[in-house]
Amino acid sequence: MVQSRIVFEKATKVQFKNVEDLATVWCEYAEMELRHENYNRALQLLQRATAVPAKRATYYDKTEPVQNRLYMSLKVWSLYADLEESLGTFESTKAVYDRIIDLHIATPQTVINYGVFLEEHKYFEEAFKVYERGIALFKWPHVFEIWSTYLTKFLKRYGGTKLERCRELFEQCLETCPPKHAKSLYLLYAKLEEDHGLARHAMEVYNRATLAVPPEEQLEMFTIYIKRATELFGITHTREIYEKAIEVLPDTGAREVCLRYAELEARLGEIDRARAIYSHGSQISDPRVNQSYWKCWQEFEVTYGNEDTFREMLRIKRSVQAQFNTQVNFTSTQMLATAANELQASGGNVDEMKALEERAKKIAEEAKMDQPRTSKSMMFVKSDEATAEMEQLAKANTNPEEINIGDSDEDENAKVEEVRLEQQTIPSAVFGSIPEETQGEVLGARQRLAMKKKAQ
Repeated sequence: MVQSRIVFEKATKVQFKNVEDLATVWCEYAEMELRHENYNRALQLLQRATAVPAKRATYYDKTEPVQNRLYMSLKVWSLYADLEESLGTFESTKAVYDRIIDLHIATPQTVINYGVFLEEHKYFEEAFKVYERGIALFKWPHVFEIWSTYLTKFLKRYGGTKLERCRELFEQCLETCPPKHAKSLYLLYAKLEEDHGLARHAMEVYNRATLAVPPEEQLEMFTIYIKRATELFGITHTREIYEKAIEVLPDTGAREVCLRYAELEARLGEIDRARAIYSHGSQISDPRVNQSYWKCWQEFEVTYGNEDTFREMLRIKRSVQAQFNTQVNFTSTQMLATAANELQASGGNVDEMKALEERAKKIAEEAKMDQPRTSKSMMFVKSDEATAEMEQLAKANTNPEEINIGDSDEDENAKVEEVRLEQQTIPSAVFGSIPEETQGEVLGARQRLAMKKKAQ
């Protein structure tokens, strides 16, 4: 034992290349004393190792000997703190942790260990101050573990009794929080509002979370948001959330939300709204790639639609497919043209360039064929079935009292045929007492009156 101590003492004076090599010697020296149950001697050794030298130096200043930089070694300080927790007093352990933080060599785990140590001794406010010191010491993303532990411990300790203080802590945390770590903190904040605050505030937190998280987590965040809104405010309150999700999410997520939204409207009996949602989502769904989407829409039309709505769905499907064909061909042409230019600039093979040019021409021709063809004269094919249906419809709608008035143009242009009228003698009874010599003449009123008086 004595010889071992002599060897270790000599080793502590060696000029090592790195500080960690000297720190390892001191740690092994202290552990040897611990194995022989010399606890006080082990503490004294670590006190010597962590003592500040007369000439201070930074950890990475290689112009100074490693002995002058040993006091900045976290490895020695961590072993010293563990021994103080096990063998020392509360005050001595607290002093060691404070010294580590003051030297700015603490890690987030060191801060958390210090806070847990204080909580075990019922110094909760002291522990919260330690967390705040650690937050000021580190930046994102290293401070995430400290924030998470701090907020969790604070909620567990005070719950809703210090709601405003807790809200301020969350706002301070989320102000600079990167999207990668935002999800768990926003969910914790929303849970606080649901348990101790207002449901309206919780909905605002969920709404902010949908925009704060990374794009790959937005769909999951919207799903949680919709579920909580359904439980708190009812299913009809989720329509605005669905519409915002469709607007914010990328195509893959928006397509999934469209299917869920349409299914919801179908359950509520809003068939027209569900059909409009399917139609909106179809614009981002390639029929060749997203076959499941079109299958769901087809099943919906079979269940709730009719022949006209089914035909409209097929028309939209053809239109969307033609649109995607044009986009894909145009993009492929651009990619091939870029590849050809790069190959030409790098002095590539002529055959390869020719193959790329032919491929680009072929794709351009396919894109032209996909475009709708237009002609000056539109020709329609007459359908016998349609003609028969129109005749039946005309018969059914015929009004028996309708007067058939001919076309005035036809009457004007028609030739007038001459009609011969036969003359017949008028019977004498028609004229009564009028004399025969005056029957063929046209008499005036005075003559007729004179003849009447003469007859009397």
